[in-house]
Amino acid sequence: MPDFGPSLYIVTLTGLGLLIALVAWLPLALKRLPLSLPIICIALGAGLFSLPQVGLRPLPFSYPEITERFTEFVVIIALMGAGLKIDRVFHVRRWAVTWRLLAITMPLSIAAIALLGVWAGLPWLVALLLGASLAPTDPVLAADVQVGPPKTGEEDEVRFGLTSEAGLNDGLAFPFVHLAIVLALSSQTGEPWLADWLSYNLAWKLAAGVLGGWVIGRLFGWLTFRVPSESKLASTGDGLIAIAATFVSYGATEMLHGYGFLAVFVTALTLRHSHRQHEFHREMHDVTEQVERLAMMVLLLLFGGALVSGLLRPLTLVDVGLATAVLLVVRPAAGLIGMIGLKADRGEKLTLAFFGIRGVGSIYYVAYALNHAAFPEAERLWAIVGLIILLSILIHGLTVTPIMRKLDRSQGRDPDAPERPDEEPPPVLADAPPEGQTREA
Repeated sequence: MPDFGPSLYIVTLTGLGLLIALVAWLPLALKRLPLSLPIICIALGAGLFSLPQVGLRPLPFSYPEITERFTEFVVIIALMGAGLKIDRVFHVRRWAVTWRLLAITMPLSIAAIALLGVWAGLPWLVALLLGASLAPTDPVLAADVQVGPPKTGEEDEVRFGLTSEAGLNDGLAFPFVHLAIVLALSSQTGEPWLADWLSYNLAWKLAAGVLGGWVIGRLFGWLTFRVPSESKLASTGDGLIAIAATFVSYGATEMLHGYGFLAVFVTALTLRHSHRQHEFHREMHDVTEQVERLAMMVLLLLFGGALVSGLLRPLTLVDVGLATAVLLVVRPAAGLIGMIGLKADRGEKLTLAFFGIRGVGSIYYVAYALNHAAFPEAERLWAIVGLIILLSILIHGLTVTPIMRKLDRSQGRDPDAPERPDEEPPPVLADAPPEGQTREA
């Protein structure tokens, strides 16, 4: 008798097709609901991996190398997309909210989370790693509070602040992750660490990240918009150029021992600045968004599977209190301190302070650190980070739609207006060139 049962390949292919359909449809279905795409993905993953036919248990500490590389991929794609959609020209004063979140809110968050970790009984090195991993606002899961696609006019102070913070703080968290690593290694070898950390992990890697990102961004900007011929990359109409720029920027900077996350975001900003008003930026953004969303859904399905496979089993009641405090006390308090003196109304400041979403970046940092040094209580660390990410997805996911819609209405915007410029004409920019002409920014 022939076997009429479907093969694993056919089942996988069918499941992948359904997943891609959900990627395209769910954002539209959830647009007006107090529910987010990540919540749905985690629920689906938890249900899938609870089935007895599914033997895989996708715990991050069981697959450390895969966890690090997959989260790394998702983050760099998200960083390129975030940089491309920022309309605001880079300027020290116009980016004031970003510097406040980076220079004040983030260090306060690292210190406060580390102290909470020590209070919860974690070894101080693990507590430092916990603080460095959880301080950054995630660029992947924060899509609902970020600015809209290029040239759509969806860039108020709140959305701009959270987008630019998520783009830059993933790179700036790395020195403190490395600090935990070098201290862990030094405790085993007894070798001095301070000079090497200051000169290499802090100064060189930051400088190489910024410079490498700027050079690659200038190169791709010239190839895309300024080549004096029909061979310019913008003529292809293929947004995959953004993925190419992402990989080249990250890879080249990492080979120079710089911070690749920082380089990718700087590359995106530089590429956008090379011809700010060109329609091709929308094509590049759309491709990065689609790739990012698909990869994010796969990752969150696995995260849901990890939850039902025992990821949170090592948690104690003290750990639950720590996780709650990180989300509901540390980030809001540090955010409001960072906003002191900022010219913004109370609602904007509260929204900026509250939506410090934790997610994929935190998973990457923990995986990276544990793959480069030995830390005690690693499974408990994973459990705490997993709980904080889960709570962040639930708390922020359930509140983001009503809060952001209320913010839009308070600023005179219609939250139900069409998003794409071909559905409704975008606002006319004062310095836009006449119709039928182009002008390089």
